Amino acid sequence: MNVTTHQDNSLFEKVKQGHRDAFETLFRENYSHLCAYANTFVRDVHASQDLVQEFLFHIWLKREEITIDVPLRAYLFRSVHNRCLNLLKHNKIKDKHRDDSLKQYREEVYENTDSETNELHQKIRQTIDKLPPERRKIFIMHRYDELKYKEIAEKLDISIKTVENQIGKALSFLRDELKNYLPVLLAVLLVLLKKYFKP
Repeated sequence: MNVTTHQDNSLFEKVKQGHRDAFETLFRENYSHLCAYANTFVRDVHASQDLVQEFLFHIWLKREEITIDVPLRAYLFRSVHNRCLNLLKHNKIKDKHRDDSLKQYREEVYENTDSETNELHQKIRQTIDKLPPERRKIFIMHRYDELKYKEIAEKLDISIKTVENQIGKALSFLRDELKNYLPVLLAVLLVLLKKYFKP
């Protein structure tokens, strides 16, 4: 055992006996080196610092239970190495769990949204059927045949102003009928109604 190793292990013996100044010396002499070493694995300066601080604090708390049969620095670096591996393994598992949860959430949202969107479309069609015949005809020509106001006016031999009024009244009726229907799909409904306004 060389001089440095003997001094380090003697230092740790003082730590085990509860000498705070010995622990402060151990901390001061090894902290930055251990952080740099940890960062080669973790690739995160703050996470490396947290890991080393927790490890050194653990040494102080468990000092009476720790037995070191190798040079102190070898023990410190080996312990930090193992903690880094555990952290990376934990983060990998956590990331996988998060990804799996996110995937499941997306699938559930998409499944529910598809079902609710189809139901909403059906409700809209039922509401359109309640419109007065002429208004329903104009609305369908605009919404489903995608005709411009001017084209509808020409086909039905009415004024563009009449087309605008009929579309406006149809939209107001739809909004009143559907305002309490599937509130979670309000955004979808607004997109649909916005499309109805195409002049």
